[in-house]
Amino acid sequence: MLHNLVPMKQLNTLLFITIGSIYAQSPMSNTQVPLAPKHPEKLIIHGHERIDDYYWMNQRDAKDVLENLASENAYANSYFTHLEDLQQNLLDEFEKRIDPNDKSAPYILNGMTYQSRNLEGKDYAVIYQLSGVKEAVYFDENERAKNQSFYQLADWSPSPDNKLLAISEDYIGRRKYTIRIRDNKTGRYLKDVIADSDGSIVWANDNKTIFYVKKDPQTLREFQVYRHTLGTDDSKDVLVYQENDEKYSVSVTKSLTDKFIFIYSFSSTTSEMQLIDANSPADAPKTFLKREKDHLYEVDHHETGFYILSNKDAKNRKIVFSAEIPKNIDECKVLTPHSTEVLLEGLLVLKNYMVTEVRTNGLRKITTTDLRSNQSNTILFNEETYFTGLGLNDDYEAEKLFFNYNSLTTPATVYQYDLANGTKTVWFQRTLLDNTFTPDNYESKRVWALANDGTKIPVSIVYKKGTDLSKAPCLLYGYGSYGYTLPDVFSATRLSLLDRGFVYAVAHIRGSKYMGEHWYEDGKFLKKINTFTDFINAAEFLGTAGYCDKTRIYAQGGSAGGLLMGAVLNMAPYLWKGVVAQVPFVDVVTTMLDTSIPLTTGEYEEWGNPNEADYYWYMLKYSPYDNVHAMNYPAIFVTTGYHDSQVQYWEPMKWVAKLREMKTDANPLVFDCNMDAGHGGGSGRTQERKEIAKEYAFILGLEGISR
Repeated sequence: MLHNLVPMKQLNTLLFITIGSIYAQSPMSNTQVPLAPKHPEKLIIHGHERIDDYYWMNQRDAKDVLENLASENAYANSYFTHLEDLQQNLLDEFEKRIDPNDKSAPYILNGMTYQSRNLEGKDYAVIYQLSGVKEAVYFDENERAKNQSFYQLADWSPSPDNKLLAISEDYIGRRKYTIRIRDNKTGRYLKDVIADSDGSIVWANDNKTIFYVKKDPQTLREFQVYRHTLGTDDSKDVLVYQENDEKYSVSVTKSLTDKFIFIYSFSSTTSEMQLIDANSPADAPKTFLKREKDHLYEVDHHETGFYILSNKDAKNRKIVFSAEIPKNIDECKVLTPHSTEVLLEGLLVLKNYMVTEVRTNGLRKITTTDLRSNQSNTILFNEETYFTGLGLNDDYEAEKLFFNYNSLTTPATVYQYDLANGTKTVWFQRTLLDNTFTPDNYESKRVWALANDGTKIPVSIVYKKGTDLSKAPCLLYGYGSYGYTLPDVFSATRLSLLDRGFVYAVAHIRGSKYMGEHWYEDGKFLKKINTFTDFINAAEFLGTAGYCDKTRIYAQGGSAGGLLMGAVLNMAPYLWKGVVAQVPFVDVVTTMLDTSIPLTTGEYEEWGNPNEADYYWYMLKYSPYDNVHAMNYPAIFVTTGYHDSQVQYWEPMKWVAKLREMKTDANPLVFDCNMDAGHGGGSGRTQERKEIAKEYAFILGLEGISR
């Protein structure tokens, strides 16, 4: 059972100062609850004054910041002491369920076959190269991560002749990657070292030229594309392209035909592409289609020309074709016209086939079209809700397609699809170590909640058969930003909740593209609050419709989904028994006014620019930090990473401090800052599972479940 923490304002115990932070001691738990000191900062814009008592927390590495985080982590560790057995039980279940020698599907890259494998007792993957029945270790992440508290392999790319391997790695968690090159014959690394890249690696066809992206050292915006020649110092690398508009970022890729290097410059609403002949990497880039406000496009090269996925006069996008680089999109031939009912999400062009990922009524399908006969087929699925998407398809001349499929009840399967006859075969299927598991023991469905404005909100749910739904606790997950659609996928760890009688639900709220492009537009800018009210309405529906016990609803979300958690906590605190907010973006107004913070300017096209009065006042209505009130809040567990480059550590830190000061309840508020991690949490599968077990233990503990 959880300790009952008494409200801060009702404490009768002595307040005392230690290591720069103020503490209050709870007489019921004997644990010290951190209370951060207040240093008021006056913030004025548009004639409006805000007082931020915890603005000082943005001083990275300052003594008082580190001391406060240390005290919060000490309190979190103390809080979880009584849940240690439960966490260990959960970890044991994960281990019994998930094969310690788990592996990925084999995948073909550059004509060679690889497979990523986990090995028992090791935290990181080992990549094997397969050749018939023979196999050999190709790259061992564990060797690279040895004696490191954090490690992430961002990308790896063999040279076109497969003699060299380029890798990009991060040892801090700040997502600033260093590129190194290995000679595959000797296993030795070349002297070439490229620091502070975004992690992407693209080879030209000469096996000695690499294109990569540099980040702005302060804002971390990807804004420069460089060309590196092997054997030269990176100080001599050539700047190929620079994006000066701070709303835009850049990326670099290579066409499937290996003919072109593509340089994309993009914001949330507009894109532009440059191309370079991959056989002549020293050539200057050529503009494909000049940027035009609100025109987003992507290009696939084919030996006969260019296939373009475009939203010009096509909200849900259309596919057009041009034999040459077009002067404008209007002169291109329309292959797949715009539809108000079908969102075109992805495009892959092979020599003889065009493959599209489409979303209709929220569900994704894959459509293939024979470019010779123009005949089309659609790959269909029977489950009520599921996820499917293209796998790694690296062969331009392929006659077979790899795609992924799984659902809330079905582990991941990779299929190989014969494009000529429309038949599919299982290429690889993930299985659980627990041979008693069967999808037949669980049930998933899609239900529709009603939003405040009458809009129907899709909600996916899964539970163990035989569960009395009306009496079951529910964990509701959400995100709802950037047009990202949460996939309804299987989770082996989630079974530990379902087997304990939980309902798990995903709210496909506005701000995603679940129901098409308009679904995204209705959840951003001056319509952002729809995202939060949709989530609240989804929870209300699940409770009143008997899909769960309305008094036992938990909510969880991360990053922009953490913003969602903060907003719904302020708007409907009575709905939730507990909330888990991971790396939450909660200090919206102050962050969006600070252009020195990484990624801020580029976010204007998602949230709006608060330097404009309309956006400022609208953001101020929902920004979680600015709307903390003196009222009862449910139990809250907040996580972050000190090196997070997406959501700076001080946002949740400030939020927690203000909640501690203002809340009038006795419910637990726990803040865990991983000092060795970034936006994605700790590295390695052991740490990842520990974090999941801790989140589950927090929720289960509130239910009085100790085993």
